[in-house]
Amino acid sequence: MKRWLTSHAMRPIWLLVVLIVLWDWSIRLFRIPPYLIPPPLAVGRQLVNEWPMLWRETLPTLYATLGGFAASAIVGVPIAMWIAYSRVVESFVYPLLVFSQSVPKVAIAPLFVVWFGFGIVPKVIAAFLLGFFPVVVATVQGFKSVEADVIDLARSMGASPLKVFLKFRLPMALPAIFSGLKVSVTLAVVGAVVGEFVGSNAGLGYVLQKANGTFDLPLMFAALVILSMVGVLLFLVIELIERWMVPWHASLRQDLHATA
Repeated sequence: MKRWLTSHAMRPIWLLVVLIVLWDWSIRLFRIPPYLIPPPLAVGRQLVNEWPMLWRETLPTLYATLGGFAASAIVGVPIAMWIAYSRVVESFVYPLLVFSQSVPKVAIAPLFVVWFGFGIVPKVIAAFLLGFFPVVVATVQGFKSVEADVIDLARSMGASPLKVFLKFRLPMALPAIFSGLKVSVTLAVVGAVVGEFVGSNAGLGYVLQKANGTFDLPLMFAALVILSMVGVLLFLVIELIERWMVPWHASLRQDLHATA
């Protein structure tokens, strides 16, 4: 029991407990009024009382997040492979991708509402735009990090280009790809909320706007807690998939954690 309580998996939970205690003590010590920062108990009470509504509003945000993240992976990985395999393509496409990231998504999100209406499509596009770039950058780095000597050895032994890709390039690039996917899925949550800020009558972004308009800070913090939970859970799902598809990399990280 003691070993489980002090395990590596419990460390974030203990840190969260400490932060909540510090949050409560700071409010009491400095006498911060609840209209500035609500106490943790008020946020927890709001989570319980408004849970049916919060759960109902979480689903549109989750759908937009998953749609944008899936589009980021489906589009980003092939484009990154295209960039990694061709210097000409890299010289043309990569600067355009970097330029696209310098454009504030909040500034262009209203255009998506004008073009596609108030449905889920603008939210998916906003989530896609925020999650796309990390996938491309990480995947490009992953494929470029494959050692040329290994590829030359495989070719000298008669391996076909497809076999070289499936047996060497892709497995060696998978850890970097999953790193980009984990960053992408958390940014997709932010993108979905940005889309809901611009124009929506459903979702956690809509709840945040409504709570802000009525100065209901406990409800606002409760929505933020749920958004954080959604991001963490999606991150953990990607990590579990990574451990299943790249078990050798996951075991290596566990060994490093054990030695630390």
